[in-house]
Amino acid sequence: EPFIIPVILIIILQINYYCKNIFNNHNDKQWSLLYNDNTNITSTSSYSCWFYFKYKEYEKKVRTEEVDGAKLVKNVAESLEEMFRKKAEAIRVRRLVEAAEEAHLQHEENPDLQYEYFNAVLINEVDEGGNSVELGGEFLLEPNDHFNNLSVNLSLSVVQVPTNMYNKDPDIVNGVHWSEALNKVFVDNFEKDPSLIWQYFGSAKGFFRQYPGVKWHPDEHGVIAFDCRNRKWYIQAATSPKDVVILVDVSGSMKGLRLTIARQTVSSILDTLGDDDFFNIIAYNQEIHYVEPCLNGTLVQADRTNKDHFREHLDKLFAKGIGLLGNALTEAFTILSDFNQTGRGSVCSQAIMLVTDGATQMYDDVFAKFNWPDRKVRIFPYLIGRESAFADNLKWMACANKGYFTQISTLADVQENVMRYLHVMSRPKVIDHEHDTVWTEAYVDSTVSNAGDRKLTTVAMPVFSTKNETVCICTSHTPHLHFNQTSSTLFCVNLHMFSPQYQDGQKRRKPNYGSVDLSEVEWEDTDDVLRNAMVNRKTGTFSMEVKTTVDKGKRVLRMHNDYYYTDIRGTPFSVGVALSRGHGKYFFKGNVSVEAGLRDLDQPDVALADEWTYCNTDEHHEHRYLSQIQAIKLYMTGRKTHLKCDRELIQQVLFDAVVTAPLEAYWTGLALNKSENSDKGVEIAFLGTRTGLSRTNLFVVQEQDLLTAEDKEGVFNSDHFPLWYRRAAEQVPGTYVYAIPFTSGMLKSVFNVLNRMDDLKPASSHTVGIQMKLEFFQRKFWTASRQASNNLIHSKSQRGKVMMVPCDTAYPAFVSERTIKETAGNIDCDGCTRTFVIQQIPSSNLFMVVVDNKCDCSSTSPITMEPIEIILFVLNLCEHNESLKCDRLKFQKERKKPESCHPFHPQENPMECGAAANLYPRHTAVLLTLLTILTTR
Repeated sequence: EPFIIPVILIIILQINYYCKNIFNNHNDKQWSLLYNDNTNITSTSSYSCWFYFKYKEYEKKVRTEEVDGAKLVKNVAESLEEMFRKKAEAIRVRRLVEAAEEAHLQHEENPDLQYEYFNAVLINEVDEGGNSVELGGEFLLEPNDHFNNLSVNLSLSVVQVPTNMYNKDPDIVNGVHWSEALNKVFVDNFEKDPSLIWQYFGSAKGFFRQYPGVKWHPDEHGVIAFDCRNRKWYIQAATSPKDVVILVDVSGSMKGLRLTIARQTVSSILDTLGDDDFFNIIAYNQEIHYVEPCLNGTLVQADRTNKDHFREHLDKLFAKGIGLLGNALTEAFTILSDFNQTGRGSVCSQAIMLVTDGATQMYDDVFAKFNWPDRKVRIFPYLIGRESAFADNLKWMACANKGYFTQISTLADVQENVMRYLHVMSRPKVIDHEHDTVWTEAYVDSTVSNAGDRKLTTVAMPVFSTKNETVCICTSHTPHLHFNQTSSTLFCVNLHMFSPQYQDGQKRRKPNYGSVDLSEVEWEDTDDVLRNAMVNRKTGTFSMEVKTTVDKGKRVLRMHNDYYYTDIRGTPFSVGVALSRGHGKYFFKGNVSVEAGLRDLDQPDVALADEWTYCNTDEHHEHRYLSQIQAIKLYMTGRKTHLKCDRELIQQVLFDAVVTAPLEAYWTGLALNKSENSDKGVEIAFLGTRTGLSRTNLFVVQEQDLLTAEDKEGVFNSDHFPLWYRRAAEQVPGTYVYAIPFTSGMLKSVFNVLNRMDDLKPASSHTVGIQMKLEFFQRKFWTASRQASNNLIHSKSQRGKVMMVPCDTAYPAFVSERTIKETAGNIDCDGCTRTFVIQQIPSSNLFMVVVDNKCDCSSTSPITMEPIEIILFVLNLCEHNESLKCDRLKFQKERKKPESCHPFHPQENPMECGAAANLYPRHTAVLLTLLTILTTR
């Protein structure tokens, strides 16, 4: 959706009509008294002008260097490649694969096995008598900052079982028993790689083993909806990509509970589809009804948005008429054939899911025409209801088409019975023994509700035993690489999705966080040049003007970005770096002594960017509790030679620390000299550098926390540079940015120190500023304007709009056109003409607005920043909106298909199709999953 480009800050004044003459005739003189006085306050309090001359002193020793984007992205890609390789092949995944294979091989199934284990929900629970409940027991949990201060057990794992499953089912008990052997591997992995967070083992039977052990809590309904088999890593690793048509019987016999079960069955099938899959849903009786009519004859990608869209339509299904299954099967086969020929689908496995209460015939003529002899499309019938009068025909369909038959009698049966088709789809992998490595895009860890917003990437790998069964799919979640090359944005793209690794500005948090298409982020790339190049794993560069939303979407920064991208070998990812020409392309490089740098770095007013990795303190346990400054001191003095640190970044930080060190004494002197500060209204002075170093000084007695929640978000951290830094850095060099937070009465004045060591290379060194009381600024303004009123309000400037079509909602903001120094206009207020004059205040982002107040405009609707619904004047608005929605559903961006595909194998036994009384086939693949999750520190 489009947004309207904003202005940073404008102050407006509503005064008497005659003030226009003062503004026009005396503005330069009178306003300069205010502005110059305020500039002096800002310059004096922040020491901004001093920095310019300080850098001039170092000019002969300091050089301006250009960031080599191509070299930078290559180094990042190589680092990520090495990290991913170690996690996937060394001890994280391979060791778990080997351990699981061996443990499963040694275990003998015992249907009468009694085994007590630590259930994640029941641990530390007691009954009314104070005794531990069954499968509970005392389980030691201690808070650990490495796990977001969650209480964990580093010696043992716990087991979670979905709410709809029996905790002591023999299959679960046997699986839990033999997988207990993995505890030792979990612990050993964590000791060897302290950057690990979670390690998992998931079973096709439904249970889920997690290390370290942690307490799970049901929701308000006493339910834990988590099922590892519905996770993307499980789906992608268990089966090859697939095209699926779901046929739902809506004939009259499906009324009531049967239709309810059918809807839930379809919804559960959708849960098992991943981003590499494509699908459609067709309801049938005597006619064919596409659940989404606009998608007639095609398939759509099974991403979360599309699946949720179809779920909304399931409730609209109702039962009537007679069921003509032959027509429905013909339509399904035709869609799969036609769509496969376009090359836009999975171009791998194909399946038809049939949800019905019976079939009166076998429809062998349809199968002979469309599916035999190759049987490229598997058939999975789901018989709804307790009756089995027409079950034989459905069983025959499954066995004749390499599928599987399942009967679902109640809602409680749905989940487990739907999952069985995954075993059949995985048969080719089982027989091939192909240890395919599967990677997912970044997503937020939701395994434990209070685990925080950890961004994870999963690598999955199937595991096979000598019993010719799939024992498990081992996966490892890789950490996001810390990226400290300042004023840049690092991002990754997988086969078709965007994954922010380190991004300045607004955080994007969607329900399916991580699955954001790159075109939604850099939407100015209307031809998808950057997106398509990265999806296709190319190496290159690209440049364009961009508009970046900041301040929670209230403002927009306009920048010119240079993009550098390449692939990460051994993974499906590409990595990119965006450098802003405004302040990201060049930097100062200077050398100072280590002693001087460490001395000036270790000061109470100094802080380093939160979560930036100057030194890797996660690799060894003894380094974990070191702060970054402590680690830097140990590394630079040679006392911890095995610490891994970014020496170049540290040298830049030490240089900044030395150059800015005199600021502490200067600010202290100002605070002691009341004559300099008593009437200035200044409360805080601050500084930030592009290396993540910041200094802060209070000019008032701290009676309360002066920093609001909004202020505290404005610090250097792993996600972004502070807004005040970015706004100042993107301003014209040597100008001031004034900012009034939307929820605060404090005024920030920020100045960017941007030096040119030659005529071609501008480099931003520091951004300095102050926070002052807004009423003080008002008093200065009214003094300069010779007025007694203090009616100062937030303003809006001329509205600028960038429209994209189609659009449902516009998000207004305002833009300051710096080339326009002065303008005037009129506003009509119920027949009364109101005149206004706007003049730009030099060297700032401020405007002086003088408004004639002889008209009463109180009845005029105010201009707000609330979203505005766009009403398109078309003859049939509803039809037009539906057309736009349909176009969006049909539109499919370029994507790269997974390299691995296992649709069939000649050694498959087609009679293992669920037709016997025992619906579990003798050699069905038992899919289990091991996981290791890591996250950014």
